[in-house]
Amino acid sequence: MSFRVCRGVADGRRSFRRWRRVAVVGVVLFIVFGLVTARLILWPAQGMPARVSAIVVLAGRGDRLDVALQLAREHRAPVLVVSLGWEGYGGACPSAMPDVKVICFDPNPGDTRGEAEVVGRLAARYRWSSVGLVTSAGQDTRARIIIGRCFGGSVYVITASLPLSQWPYEVVYGWGALIKALTLERDC
Repeated sequence: MSFRVCRGVADGRRSFRRWRRVAVVGVVLFIVFGLVTARLILWPAQGMPARVSAIVVLAGRGDRLDVALQLAREHRAPVLVVSLGWEGYGGACPSAMPDVKVICFDPNPGDTRGEAEVVGRLAARYRWSSVGLVTSAGQDTRARIIIGRCFGGSVYVITASLPLSQWPYEVVYGWGALIKALTLERDC
């Protein structure tokens, strides 16, 4: 007794297996993308030592300035540097603080790259060996990369909180800006 497999049934099984493999690969890629997004944009590693050469607050959303001012009040650095760039706290420089030098600047261009250029120049001028950046989690990884191109010392990051409603924008913008920083704008 011999059996014969119909060509249509065999083709259907191959097609089903192919689509199943595509689906599995798609799910795996989705999970990997989610994990990388979580690590680089949502919950990046953060922290800084008890003392750094300067605290640098980058302009942007969230309660960054409040976090930076609290670090300065705790005397975590002798210098507080505040960017008044894009969404830069209404252009107002914080008041002088006891035992903390306050430097405010308006970067040109008014983005993370412009801020990094200014930080690099200030670090060279004042001979800083480390900075504590205050930013949002969505900017953390990108800021480390860009600041690191302009400053040869240690870069630590403290992130300020953001309202939950701003996270979808932060994730999309964060990926676009990170890809741009890694591919198009590679210099200081």
